[in-house]
Amino acid sequence: MNVKQQQRDENLMLVSAVELYAQKYGIPTIKSLMIFRQYGIIALLRQHYNALHTQPLEESFSFAEDIIKRKQNGN
Repeated sequence: MNVKQQQRDENLMLVSAVELYAQKYGIPTIKSLMIFRQYGIIALLRQHYNALHTQPLEESFSFAEDIIKRKQNGN
């Protein structure tokens, strides 16, 4: 896979996770994105792309949600 294709895939994974988070918590997408930025989720999703891209898109949301919950609880 070339670099541009991977970047597109990473972006798709990120957008999907942000939108699913917004839907689940009934918040605007922009607020969801702000939460992802606050907790460093964007970088983490990109960092773990090689593992996450083999999973359904919902897995990137679950990964992000778990990290946010842990960081909110001080872990």
